[in-house]
Amino acid sequence: MAVEEIASRKDISLRDMQISAILKMLFLNKDLNNNDNITTITDDIFNQQEIIWKVLILDIKSTATISSVLRVNDLLKAGITVHSLIKQDRSPLPDVPAIYFVSPTKENIDIIVNDLKSDKYSEFYINFTSSLPRNLLEDLAQQVSITGKSDKIKQVYDQYLDFIVTEPELFSLEISNAYLTLNDPKTTEEEITGLCANIADGLFNTVLTTNSIPIIRAAKGGPAEIIAEKLGTKLRDFVINTNSSSTSTLQGNDSLERGVLIILDRNIDFASMFSHSWIYQCMVFDIFKLSRNTVTIPLESKENGTDNTTAKPLATKKYDIEPNDFFWMENSHLPFPEAAENVEAALNTYKEEAAEITRKTGVTNISDLDPNSNNDTVQIQEVVKKLPELTAKKNTIDTHMNIFAALLSQLESKSLDTFFEVEQDPGSTKTRSRFLDILKDGKTNNLEDKLRSFIVLYLTSTTGLPKDFVQNVENYFKENDYDINALKYVYKLREFMQLSNMSLQNKSLEDGSDSAFKPSNLTLSGIYGLTEGKLQGGVGSLISGIKKLLPEKKTIPITNVVDAIMDPLNSSQKNLETTDSYLYIDPKITRGSHTRKPKRQSYNKSLVFVVGGGNYLEYQNLQEWAHSQLHNPKKVMYGSTAITTPAEFLNEISRLGASNSSNNDA
Repeated sequence: MAVEEIASRKDISLRDMQISAILKMLFLNKDLNNNDNITTITDDIFNQQEIIWKVLILDIKSTATISSVLRVNDLLKAGITVHSLIKQDRSPLPDVPAIYFVSPTKENIDIIVNDLKSDKYSEFYINFTSSLPRNLLEDLAQQVSITGKSDKIKQVYDQYLDFIVTEPELFSLEISNAYLTLNDPKTTEEEITGLCANIADGLFNTVLTTNSIPIIRAAKGGPAEIIAEKLGTKLRDFVINTNSSSTSTLQGNDSLERGVLIILDRNIDFASMFSHSWIYQCMVFDIFKLSRNTVTIPLESKENGTDNTTAKPLATKKYDIEPNDFFWMENSHLPFPEAAENVEAALNTYKEEAAEITRKTGVTNISDLDPNSNNDTVQIQEVVKKLPELTAKKNTIDTHMNIFAALLSQLESKSLDTFFEVEQDPGSTKTRSRFLDILKDGKTNNLEDKLRSFIVLYLTSTTGLPKDFVQNVENYFKENDYDINALKYVYKLREFMQLSNMSLQNKSLEDGSDSAFKPSNLTLSGIYGLTEGKLQGGVGSLISGIKKLLPEKKTIPITNVVDAIMDPLNSSQKNLETTDSYLYIDPKITRGSHTRKPKRQSYNKSLVFVVGGGNYLEYQNLQEWAHSQLHNPKKVMYGSTAITTPAEFLNEISRLGASNSSNNDA
């Protein structure tokens, strides 16, 4: 489906729903029209309602939730003049009301009560990121009554917002090392039960934010099943306890309307955690740090050479991906070469617009125009009105130009395109020969990439890799003193993998439209020599050797499962047989057993959750599948315990490999 078609769809995304819930809280939990995007909501409210200026008090977790979807200007529009961390020394503002948005902990409650005692604010609107336990609610009530100032407490709300949304349909519970904890022999049963309960709580928050109680389907025999059972019980209790007046959460029994929550264990597909993707967003996440919509790029020292391990970063440069970043919205899901051409096209368009303005106004540079000028010329006034928008557009283009320049530098330095290439055909002799050639490239700054590609080949080769090839690879890493504990775990995993791309059948995602990328000459005039958005020109030849590799549009294991559950009529028998055995829970059935024998039915929307780490590759593949259903587009939200980089996940399984090894030695 073309980008324009996707962008024009009026579906409310998970991010929209979270923004709406946060804005409602910032406007003191008044009912708002929350069916529009963020700008419309805030401008509309700002224009229609009397703004009450307020202070916002956050903790570290709630700061992460808000900063991922709103900016300071958005808070200002909602009447927030000051925002502070709850543990900071805060100056008293006795004439100003305060909104607290914090985690439900004893420590936070004690601080709020102390603020109340000292009359730090005029009114207190207390909001917890998730459900406040009964014992803490009683503690809060008791402490407030002792102060004799309970009239200042205007509201106490559970907000169910304890999850992070970084893309329209992507969320994370930010529970790190979940895979390690759940699979480490040293982890106690109590620790596993506690972690599964935390994950169920996080999913409970996400489900309530979507305002719909879904059918739950979950893979059996692992943590996903435990979490599904715990979540089913929580949702069932919620349905029973919800007043009949709150019908919005309880409406709709039709599966197409209700949707499905699919909970899967990470073992469904290990390879996707290590794959080298050619998608722009996936590459940014893999190569640089992309966290809460901020890209952190290391600035390398000037030491050059084959061995870049000696070149230590002197500093880092951060770029914010704004929620309304037009280029990211239109290009993050595209192959890197296509997105690279589009950023140059965007720059050329900007230059044309700037030239038109300078021609109309007679100035030599648009920066010479004064937005506050009282010039009477209608033409100049119209141009000046366009300046803020044009400046913002230029800043966005500059950001992506700099990101592309840094990506190209890494691509050339580490030969990353070669890893992507070999991973496309894991079973062939030619691929194995090519991989051994890559090992001889003389580079030691890409050892992690080499290990990742080997893991992908090992896990996705249908017939298995020859022993002598495996031995050659192992010897290479030992010669370079590189830790291969991860391989011990991967070898073991391959033996008992219940699900992999070998037991699920892939399908093509080619939609037959004309939006497929056409090969052309990749020149990107001078992008490689770019600094801070200033083109230096004449160096396009440096990157012309980087091939225009196009990812094959096909489903990966997680998408095959989602396809079988959401669209059984068009799924393969092989995939249906796999998902037929999944747990089926209907939390709306409040009498008798709410667990039912699975039945095949179609759904239009789903929330897909992976226990043990997720990645942008799966997110993008699911979105591509959802939008490839031209006549019946699906809505798929994707989340995980944490969105984990290949390096982070490699560290988790390295520790598992070492742990299993020490257990065997004992």
